[in-house]
Amino acid sequence: MWSNFFVQQDEEGRIGVAGAGQAGSLGGIKGGRGQRRAPKMSDSQEGKIKLAFFVAIIGVTLTVLGMGTEFWVELAQPKNFSGNQTCQMAHYGLWKGCIRTLWVADIDPERTSCGPAELPGESNCTYFKFFTSGENAVIFKKTTNKNLTLAAAILALLSLTMMVMGSICIAMSLSKGVPFFLKPASFCFILSGVLVLFSVLVFHQSVLALLSSDHSVPLHHELSWSVACVGSAGGILILGGFLFILLALPFSPWQKCLPHKNSAT
Repeated sequence: MWSNFFVQQDEEGRIGVAGAGQAGSLGGIKGGRGQRRAPKMSDSQEGKIKLAFFVAIIGVTLTVLGMGTEFWVELAQPKNFSGNQTCQMAHYGLWKGCIRTLWVADIDPERTSCGPAELPGESNCTYFKFFTSGENAVIFKKTTNKNLTLAAAILALLSLTMMVMGSICIAMSLSKGVPFFLKPASFCFILSGVLVLFSVLVFHQSVLALLSSDHSVPLHHELSWSVACVGSAGGILILGGFLFILLALPFSPWQKCLPHKNSAT
């Protein structure tokens, strides 16, 4: 009698566990149907994102290349200013400046100023002390404007930070296969391009402030190839940001809700 009782209790327990498992699975299925899944990217969409990211990477590379050089501006004395066989010119960027001594015989006879910097000669380069002791630099008796130079450097560093954040967003979007991170990435790249262009403008104002600090030494100045490199990078970054915006448009939130409304009706 007791054996029949225990067998019956065991069978009832198994039936209860099985019923609870079936109910839980049915509830999970119902709950899963009510949840909205983020739309996955197609292969063509992923390829377009990679192409736009390649455009943005070009802008990042040009920015890093331009920021690391000291050829943002060239300041040249008249080639016959010292009255001997040599003349001096200077070129500097955000972090470092160089004074070069060139031979007058190597300079183009039609050129009135010393240079260009690519000619062979002696060079003396030093890092600016804006970021350590806060001292201004003196170039040909002219004093740099520390505040403007620091502002240009800070804007450039902020642009690099936004580029890194945008690159992380694109990497996450490609790894997860969802377009959610495209809009934050577009904001980061557009803002980085704007900051790069502002950095160039502020740097040019610092050059003008340097030239107006003293008029005893006449100087010819021109923005060098690094500025052209960084300026082009700013335009490319803004273009890349707008490309990400266009790629994110088909995945706007109101389009995600349309299939659910149709299925409900």
